[in-house]
Amino acid sequence: MTIALERPQQRSKSAQIREKLGYPIIDTDVHTQEFEPAVLDYLEQIGGTAIAETFKQHLPGSSRFKWYKQTWEERFAYRSNRPNWWGRPTKNTLNLATISLPKLLHERLQESGTDFAVLYPNLATLAPNISREEMRRPVCRAINTYHADIFRPYSDRLTPIAAIPMHTPEEAIEELEYAVNVLGLKAIQIPGYVRRPIPAFEKYGPEVANEVVWIDNFGLDSQYDYDPFWAKCVELKVIPTTHASSQGWTTQRSVTNAQYNHINHFAFAAEAFCKSLFFGGVTRRFPTLRFAFLEGGSAWGASLYADIIWHWETRNKQHLLTNNNPTLVDKEALAELYIRYGGELVKGRVDQIGDGLGFHSKHFAPQDPGQLDEFELAGIEKPEDVRDRFWKHFYFGTESDDTRVAHAFNRAANPFGDRVKAFLGSDAGHWDVPDITAVTANAYSMVERGIITEEDLQYFLSIHPLELYTSLNRDFFKGTAVEKAADEYLGSRE
Repeated sequence: MTIALERPQQRSKSAQIREKLGYPIIDTDVHTQEFEPAVLDYLEQIGGTAIAETFKQHLPGSSRFKWYKQTWEERFAYRSNRPNWWGRPTKNTLNLATISLPKLLHERLQESGTDFAVLYPNLATLAPNISREEMRRPVCRAINTYHADIFRPYSDRLTPIAAIPMHTPEEAIEELEYAVNVLGLKAIQIPGYVRRPIPAFEKYGPEVANEVVWIDNFGLDSQYDYDPFWAKCVELKVIPTTHASSQGWTTQRSVTNAQYNHINHFAFAAEAFCKSLFFGGVTRRFPTLRFAFLEGGSAWGASLYADIIWHWETRNKQHLLTNNNPTLVDKEALAELYIRYGGELVKGRVDQIGDGLGFHSKHFAPQDPGQLDEFELAGIEKPEDVRDRFWKHFYFGTESDDTRVAHAFNRAANPFGDRVKAFLGSDAGHWDVPDITAVTANAYSMVERGIITEEDLQYFLSIHPLELYTSLNRDFFKGTAVEKAADEYLGSRE
């Protein structure tokens, strides 16, 4: 039977808007689906038959989530979070095929108004999170090789990310060097964290240790020094991006409701990673390195930017010593006030006043004066330093219909009148983008509704992604459909 697929007889609304705007549109988060039999061929060649067969049993759609294998009693007993389901747009067969066939995606990309796209294939976003090293390493290598091969003929408009595992700096560097130097990939994705067992609970056995974990975000309090990896990113001119999920964390653990678990889960994971990089001093030690957080929106980035400055203003070392130091208390005057106004409540117990207010507690007086300055690693001595360590370094992938981007572009409210660096990450290929040709039209509708300005839109669709991807690699867009625009952008900044 031959299936006739209806193709539009005229250009899409997004393509028409793109022509009207007159500048290139770069989508930083298009999701594609691998052809799994071919991936398994690559994996068998790289990892062997046993690894390929084991991985096959854990592919999406194979009920890999323990939730599906449990009874309702077991789900509640283990508080197993309900996973996402029905994640692909299936009504339009042409759109469904587009996300899995590179040639078709390349042919149709401009129908969405997009000139160039960074691709986040489904298995590539999952591979670095595999816990077993003997499975994780070959899967990442096979998936990266597969994507480099199938998208190479379409590099003028499409570039896939390389999946970089981060359980140790050594494995991250090894896979990064292979992906860039051997496979020729120029965009990467790292997990936003690694779940590590808390040592004190390992004595209770692997089942407990697997649940009682801490989140290692590679910056603050990390198990390893990841500076060699960040340095390698700078050397190889690649931008670390992350697409991390927090589903299954304490606040994303509904047994029955996947939407409860899904809402804001990307933002929660991204914020944890972002704070770790900032407070761990990564952005201070690597002033040229930028980071991008995908699919969590940008409202949380605007909030965090302002919140860090507010915390510094109220919790910096000098402010604490001047306003919160327990030695500043005039104990005689305080006792007099308690005697005058406390009545029977404090009668005979005036000597215990400090216990009630807390200034007798040891935790109010750190023995090491260095403990007072929790902004020291980040190198913050004034609010402008937060701008240098945060605003200049972090970019926030935002879907084309996410009206919360207004917070990122609210220059009247943001510190220093900044536009927080939100940029288009459409999430095309997933359930929330039923029509992949509507991406640019959705974004432009925010201008039509007065949510953002025309100027904001250009930063969102073009300037911020150009800025991000050329920050280390001026040739990132060389040989692509946006090469000329990238050269003009770089020339304007010189």
